[in-house]
Amino acid sequence: MTDWYTAVAAHPLRALASRRFAFGPTVPAQAEPLLAAGPHRLYQELLTDQESELTHYVARVVTEGFLGPQVASAEVTEEGLTQTRNELHGRLDRVLAVHAAARADVLRERAPLALLGDCWLSGVSQPATQPAPVVNDLFRLHFANRGRGDIRHDQVARRRQMLAATLPDLPHPCANDFLERTSAGALTAWHGACYLALTRLPCTFLPELIGLHWAHHVLRVDDHLLGLAPTGSEADVHAVVRRFCAETDDQSRTRLYRGAQLAIALELEHVSLLEELAEQSATASLDARVVRVIARHAAYAGRQHRSVTVGGERLTDLLPPDGGDPVALMRLLRSSRQVKPMRGGDARFLRAIRFGGPMFGIFDADEAALFEQWIAAIGSGAPADPDPAPPPLGTDAAARYADAVATARPADIVLEAVPELDDRELFHRLVNIERYPHVRARARDHAEAALTGGEVLFEHGAAGRYTDASFFDYSPAALLDRVEGIYWDKLVEPYRPLTEIPDLDTVVFGQKTFALGSLIDGAWAHRIGGVGREDAVADQKLFAIYADEMGRGDLAKNHVSLIYRVLASMAVEVPHIADPAFRDQDELPDSLYGFALHQLALALFPDALHDEILGYNLGIEMFGLGELRLHEMEKLRHHGLDDAYEQAHLSIDNLSAGRAAVGRDHHRPPRHRAPHRRGSGRGPPVATDLAGVRLVRLLRRARAGRLPADR
Repeated sequence: MTDWYTAVAAHPLRALASRRFAFGPTVPAQAEPLLAAGPHRLYQELLTDQESELTHYVARVVTEGFLGPQVASAEVTEEGLTQTRNELHGRLDRVLAVHAAARADVLRERAPLALLGDCWLSGVSQPATQPAPVVNDLFRLHFANRGRGDIRHDQVARRRQMLAATLPDLPHPCANDFLERTSAGALTAWHGACYLALTRLPCTFLPELIGLHWAHHVLRVDDHLLGLAPTGSEADVHAVVRRFCAETDDQSRTRLYRGAQLAIALELEHVSLLEELAEQSATASLDARVVRVIARHAAYAGRQHRSVTVGGERLTDLLPPDGGDPVALMRLLRSSRQVKPMRGGDARFLRAIRFGGPMFGIFDADEAALFEQWIAAIGSGAPADPDPAPPPLGTDAAARYADAVATARPADIVLEAVPELDDRELFHRLVNIERYPHVRARARDHAEAALTGGEVLFEHGAAGRYTDASFFDYSPAALLDRVEGIYWDKLVEPYRPLTEIPDLDTVVFGQKTFALGSLIDGAWAHRIGGVGREDAVADQKLFAIYADEMGRGDLAKNHVSLIYRVLASMAVEVPHIADPAFRDQDELPDSLYGFALHQLALALFPDALHDEILGYNLGIEMFGLGELRLHEMEKLRHHGLDDAYEQAHLSIDNLSAGRAAVGRDHHRPPRHRAPHRRGSGRGPPVATDLAGVRLVRLLRRARAGRLPADR
């Protein structure tokens, strides 16, 4: 590659020193209740709301609290990490050997962290950072942890499977009651909130994330606790860190060590918590263990039993939705008639939780067995535990984090309203969305407007040269027929070799019209594989498609690198798209910013516009098959220009086994909205058809004479 390409690829690292986050003026006030709500609420919101400006603001405050001056930045070595790992593994082995009966409680407490996987790497690869070599190195590691697109080998999926053997009723991490059902303490929730906050700021804290991932991968607390082999090579992780340290400056190396030190400190702290928990669980009385079970189910117990009384007290009063007193309920239940033997020696409560009873299925097998043991002990005269609720663990450390976050005042936050933006400025801010979170609402409006505009294709899509997006009633068979028809009738059969090749200037101009979209290749899918999406097959497949776009971490196969190769062969040099200087480049025409803006805006809403992203993916993967790319390759080769980008897409997007086939086979039926928020009242349109925005823009501009006729 040329010196120009090397400089462009290094831009994300050069830009690290420039930090400024623009938020709307009202966001801090909106964030105050969430920041004051405590770590459990922060964990849940940061996990489940990956789209809002509000949680982006909260993430910046939380990272300030955790990466403040209290975190050391001394050098971390491979040998030191290995020694710390051996220490931690030895401590965990002793915990499980001495307190085997406490294994379920230990795993339950660790689950909120184990099921985050390497979430901090989920957003590292994005338009603002590609094609930096270190970003591709990190993405290769992340892709391996995600099972290389195979859900059976995904790191988090494997951990969930192992946890299920001990905790069969463990809910999905995105469930509203996940932390309550795990009985996770405040310290665990703070650790999880820290990791989740870092997922929002991968560009800003790239060196810290490298160090954090390095330490986490070497320490391997979760995989050791669950008896799992690591999903990636430790030597590979060490090599990535060595390369980064060799190619960067002292400040970035110090920041890397800072991230590693944070990971080490958090893991040492949490293993200590697990040791204390194991000791507490192993020595807990039956009363104390029952209190823990009641606390796990308390959020729903009162609401489900409005007319039920225990010891003369209404259950709704004992366990209101916003809290309750599990100890008081346990004591009332202990002396109530529900645990007294009935005729035949059984107790009413035990009959209620068995098959056929009104509470069957509420408690898992271990919990039901505990209640049987507890009621038998009560019947034999066992005395009540005077203190069945020992103080929560990790309170001092949790209070320290709470104070650090409460007093955090990031100096790089700027409050401002979104000004009027032309296409170039909006493009700059969407690429650098991490630093301009206040444009998210504008991006959502832009995406919705483009999707609505694309519905013109429901009436006129059959006239498209390369596709057919006319309306049809959805069924899997109908979708397959449409895709097959487009492939053969529009893309393959019409192909004939060109009899006349346009001149060099025309070919170069044609490539420039597509270059802007190619520089953000795969952007529509770069957020679809985030934390909490590991068990969705369609999302896993779409994540694998994005990985293909990024060369699966191989810089030579990265499609953004390939388009730079093509541009270099045409002597076209532009700054990196995240660089402010890109706003002033004069090589790529303004006329096609709309397509790039739509793709970037759509990508920001992997939940709200999930179906549309799936449809967009199918449409865009098919668009370049057949005639279009074959003709482009003929033109490029005729003039001695690089055709690597066209060639890669022609093969990898194929409908037999490639990415177009994945999009065809792993769609999901459209959501039925009532009333549907777009369309003409004929029911929900096929998500695939919403992908036609790119084509309609091309057709409109071709008619306006702004594109060559063969576009």
